[in-house]
Amino acid sequence: MFSFPIESVAAAVFAAALLHTFCAKQFERLSHRFPRHAGLFHLLGEVEVVFGFWAIVLIGLLALGQGGGAAVQYAESRNYTEPLFVFVVMVMAAARPVLVTVMTLVNRLARWLPLPTPLAAAWLGLAGVPLLGSLITEPAAMTLAALMLAPQIFRRQVPEALKYLALGVLFVNVSIGGTLTSYAAPPVLMVAATWQWDSAFMFATFGWKAALAVLVNATLATWVLRRHLRAGLPGKDALPEEAHVPWPVVAVHLALLAAVVALAHHPVLFLGLFLMFLGFTQAYARHQSPLILKEALLVGFFLAGLVVLGGMQQWWLQPIVSGLEPLALFVGAIGLTAITDNAALTYLGSLIIGIPDQSKYLLVAGAVAGGGLTVIANAPNPAGVALLKRGFADETVGAVGLLLGALGPTAVAAAAFLWL
Repeated sequence: MFSFPIESVAAAVFAAALLHTFCAKQFERLSHRFPRHAGLFHLLGEVEVVFGFWAIVLIGLLALGQGGGAAVQYAESRNYTEPLFVFVVMVMAAARPVLVTVMTLVNRLARWLPLPTPLAAAWLGLAGVPLLGSLITEPAAMTLAALMLAPQIFRRQVPEALKYLALGVLFVNVSIGGTLTSYAAPPVLMVAATWQWDSAFMFATFGWKAALAVLVNATLATWVLRRHLRAGLPGKDALPEEAHVPWPVVAVHLALLAAVVALAHHPVLFLGLFLMFLGFTQAYARHQSPLILKEALLVGFFLAGLVVLGGMQQWWLQPIVSGLEPLALFVGAIGLTAITDNAALTYLGSLIIGIPDQSKYLLVAGAVAGGGLTVIANAPNPAGVALLKRGFADETVGAVGLLLGALGPTAVAAAAFLWL
């Protein structure tokens, strides 16, 4: 065993993981330049692999520094409920009966709006579905929105800059769109019980402001994309082939999904329901499309890695959070969210004794407003990347492109929370 300050090592590993996320696109390019090692470079270029990979490195270093028992004890002390829940809800929300039902409703609404159907469908995908996340949870909303928007916006024929703009709007809108209730957004969940914030409080304090920002962001993005949407696939073509699914099958899927959402904090129960869901999909395989198990597992791996790495960052994050004045806290929360999961940030805030109500509001507002700046800023973002990356060059989402695409929507969200 070697003796070294494990907290400093954990911070260094976390910094390496962040740097890796910004370099992921370069690894993907290396896979094309050096085909002999393409598999390794492709693996390192998967954004969803980054934090899981570096979490393994951290556990290995912890074993070297403090012994295998201490490393195992730390790994087992972390709470993996959120990664498990995101994995389960991604698979279930993307199942054909659920997806077809939501797409059918969106297409009907799109035909009622006084806009061309592709334009209306895109606007609903960027605005309506993220707001729906306050009911079905943000990971489910991200999954549905990404699958609906992929064939219309995230195509090779659409300029990269516009795709990054749409991705930034989607990520920001999902992050703030879950604040209409107290259970759907991970950063709100971390503080709701401690600070006694119920859904009525969330809607009155955050929700209506978030809804306005979502509508503004979606409207501006749809207007910028309008020419490419008209040239793209109409909303109805986004439905899978042989889309009809008997209503009893749809009802079972929706009931299981609703039960999983209701039991989001009880992994033993929602994993049991997930096993029942898998059995049901096998029994009625003719009404199913292939489940997105690979994509969901990668996202779960990413989030589990973030849980492991983030557990050792409290020593430098909490002093920053507790030492800022309210307005500086708001701006700082937006910036810190870009380099750490916003749920982890608000959780650290909930540990501060005697934090003023204004600081509570500004901390959470900044955390959700900045939730679209990077892949790691909000738990559902890796799900969106996993489902949409094939529409980008080299089939990877660049960190800089996402950051630039999300700056405008983030500013709109920040203004809504700060000035309304």
